[in-house]
Amino acid sequence: MIGPILIYGGTGGIGAATARLLRKRGYDLHLVARNEARLPGFAEELSATFTAGDVTSPDIFSRATEDASRQGHIGGLVYAIGTITLKPLARLSESDFIDDFRINALSAANAVQAALAALRTGDEPSSVVLFSTVAVSQGFASHASIAMAKGAVEGFTLALAAELAPKVRVNAIAPSLTRTPLAQSLVSSEAVATGIAQLHAIPRLGVAADVASLAAFLIADAPWITGQIIGVDGGRSTLRPRG
Repeated sequence: MIGPILIYGGTGGIGAATARLLRKRGYDLHLVARNEARLPGFAEELSATFTAGDVTSPDIFSRATEDASRQGHIGGLVYAIGTITLKPLARLSESDFIDDFRINALSAANAVQAALAALRTGDEPSSVVLFSTVAVSQGFASHASIAMAKGAVEGFTLALAAELAPKVRVNAIAPSLTRTPLAQSLVSSEAVATGIAQLHAIPRLGVAADVASLAAFLIADAPWITGQIIGVDGGRSTLRPRG
């Protein structure tokens, strides 16, 4: 029997969209989020269990794993939590770098480490889905801190995929700018959003469903895919539209 899918960031844009897709596929879910006002109602809507808390809290990973693995195993883990810290290098503080690394990379590692035994004990191989950004491969100004943190996620993905095969598959998704609450400050101006959209071969910004559909696929339908960093980016990482 496949255990529940543990989703960190379960009430966020991409995390919530992924949860909805997986629930439609019949998966049991365990949601982790810091939005304590929304979490109980959303979990009830999806018939999911949940753990409330922030990934900066030292005990959140053990609590979430214990709550999710009451049957003894976890079928998959999605770590859909991130930051967008965009500043020139001269304005970045040490705390900016540390916070970005802790939330994007270190906490992803802590989440997987805490769940590792439960991920390995199911009858079927389990799947871990992490998140990077197109900025790691492309090099955008003012992205030094977030690109460094997400670059660590990509390295972690490859190392972990090699270490945990064949029992656990590990992949990462690298989106371009996506309309989610996290990115609201960047897309609130339609003029700015339109300008960024035109840099993509498919000239629009992403939406949560674009990314969530791949996350759900990697959990449910990709038994021979591991160790991959996959772009969901309108072609931004590989194509340059004609001017």
